[in-house]
Amino acid sequence: MRENGKIMVFLLDDHEVVRRGVHEMLSSEEDIEVVGEAGTAADALVRIPATRPDVAVLDVRLPDGSGVEVCREIRSQNPDINCLMLTSFADDEALFDAIMAGAAGYVLKAIRGSELLSAVRDVAAGKSLLDPVATARVLERLRDGNAAKGDDRLANLTEQERRILDLIGEGLTNRAIGERLHLAEKTIKNYVSSLLSKLGMERRSQAAAYVARMQAKNS
Repeated sequence: MRENGKIMVFLLDDHEVVRRGVHEMLSSEEDIEVVGEAGTAADALVRIPATRPDVAVLDVRLPDGSGVEVCREIRSQNPDINCLMLTSFADDEALFDAIMAGAAGYVLKAIRGSELLSAVRDVAAGKSLLDPVATARVLERLRDGNAAKGDDRLANLTEQERRILDLIGEGLTNRAIGERLHLAEKTIKNYVSSLLSKLGMERRSQAAAYVARMQAKNS
């Protein structure tokens, strides 16, 4: 929140009609100001750091990627920016990905205008809107799914892949990992694909949760 007391909001949605509707609704509130908007993930990754909003309202499904990836990237660079995921579909995988990316909230587009306004204000205030019951269910399912596989999969990883896995566990993006290890982002992407395959996983969020479980077990 800036000196003028307003909550600065950035909008990311590939549907212009939806974006305009949300823009008009938010802008009509005295305590909220829309400082920017985008229709693609690539555009958002450039504009959000430049505008430094308090809250980024991010559509989950985009033509060139995912709002979850945008959230992960933005949060790794600017932890003070709170992300509110907005989606048409409710499913455990998307919710889990949002949790692992550091999103503060996850709401459906079917939400009423007054509820969205409340969600934006709550997220700006540092509150989490992630339903604890749903969150627990998602994490429990992930634990059950991987518990039987054991931890011997780590033996299949090279030393570099182990190092990159640990950095994924720290929440770093491919770009940030590349900078840490002085490697090209494309090289890191190839390493990540390889280690996910060896671990029998499809998403980096699963790898991050795997690292978190290993650390908890060893602590």
